[in-house]
Amino acid sequence: MTRRNRIVLVVMLLVGLGILYFSLRNVNLNQIWHDFINLNWWWLAVAVLCISLYLVIEGLIVKLFVGPRVPDFTFKNALRVPLVEQLGNGITPFASGGQPFQLVAMMQAGVDPGYSSAILLMKFIIYQFVIVMNFFVALLIGSHYMGDKVHIMRYLMIFGFLIHFAVIVGLILVMYWYSLTKKLTAICLGFIKYFGFGGKEKRLERYQRANQWVDERLENFHKESKRMSKDWLLIVKGVLLTSLQLMFYYSIPYFIMLALGYTNVNYILITALHVLIVMVISIFPIPGGSGGAEVSFSSLFSSFIGNASSLVLAMLLWRFLTYYFGMFAGIFAFNMRADKVRGHSNWHFQSKKKK
Repeated sequence: MTRRNRIVLVVMLLVGLGILYFSLRNVNLNQIWHDFINLNWWWLAVAVLCISLYLVIEGLIVKLFVGPRVPDFTFKNALRVPLVEQLGNGITPFASGGQPFQLVAMMQAGVDPGYSSAILLMKFIIYQFVIVMNFFVALLIGSHYMGDKVHIMRYLMIFGFLIHFAVIVGLILVMYWYSLTKKLTAICLGFIKYFGFGGKEKRLERYQRANQWVDERLENFHKESKRMSKDWLLIVKGVLLTSLQLMFYYSIPYFIMLALGYTNVNYILITALHVLIVMVISIFPIPGGSGGAEVSFSSLFSSFIGNASSLVLAMLLWRFLTYYFGMFAGIFAFNMRADKVRGHSNWHFQSKKKK
């Protein structure tokens, strides 16, 4: 990680401690400790298993997309990608660092940047699509409860949906509209040409090298994007695996509540409310949606968990599993050496085919 990323990570951990202090300020600590030691640890283990399977299945999705063209891309490399993504998501506003961190992880394994970008973009579009579909279903299930409980959150969730929908449209345009992508890339590279370090000749030389490098990868990116979009079996597998992956993630609050002894809760309603909470978190610019995530959880689940100490404990366990667990795993994965792929991956395959 860069020095800046380390600083942001430390800041987010301090923010987490601040939120922890704020959450505990009016709660009986002895009661929280009593609730903690009396947890049903088997159900809590199921919640831990859910977040673990969420990450493992995303590794399987990466392997699914990379495997046909880079067969020596190991599952260790594939699993490393979502773990590093969790770290990138956790330390950047709107989780914007997840994609660059994944790209770095794949490049460290020796996968071509253009091919990696196409894979990650296709995977991200499928992920966003499944999230939007889940939101529609969850809105139908939980809208009446949500409307009676918290009016303002209804508008936040709809706003979050519009953002996700706009992201899908934007990514599809980038994937298929080659001239638009070229223009956007040219604008970004223009900063190197006019605002980079060094003299005018040095900046121009650096710009020309970067422009040539980007052009080659951009062409590869669009070729692979079109190829993958025509492979309907691959897309269907990706959608099914992503749906399964998110099912485990959305189930986490339900098993936490079972661990706390709330055994009469409705699985479908609790899961639907979690879908809606995730949609709200996505619109908060603070990394990890810190503050908004905790408030959203407490607001929607306070009717199910009447005890204040149990509600705070449930929120803390949920926050650890859905945010900090991935970040800590990402730190470990980021410092893990990637297995280098051998020289018969996609970009070599294409060059041989042209000869």
